Amino acid sequence: MSELRFTSEHEWLRLDSDGLVTVGITAYAQEALGDVVFVQLPELGAHAAGAEVAVLESVKAASSIAMPVDGEVVEVNGALEDAPETVNAEPLGAGWFFRLRLADNAVLSTLLDQAAYDRLLKANDDA
Repeated sequence: MSELRFTSEHEWLRLDSDGLVTVGITAYAQEALGDVVFVQLPELGAHAAGAEVAVLESVKAASSIAMPVDGEVVEVNGALEDAPETVNAEPLGAGWFFRLRLADNAVLSTLLDQAAYDRLLKANDDA
């Protein structure tokens, strides 16, 4: 599965060929935040779903990133420390936050696929 999965909190997850999952925020989320000026990345190690693992500061506000699923953070995107604007420029690419080893890969099937995420965005726009 190289396709993206999404949370209702506008995070994306991608299962990579090495079995790890890469996590970032969606284009919708970065647009809502505005220009990102600082990223505090998570500590390596196990984190429970829902726990705050990262903080973004933008010209508009500070925002917490919650751990989308249970897992162990095994890598962070250190490039964001020197270039936080990468989150705005490439939210679905080089602007990723961390990679994790899932406690259970089956949890990915419970997340939103692209079509369901698009419906969520449409509902947000209609509200």
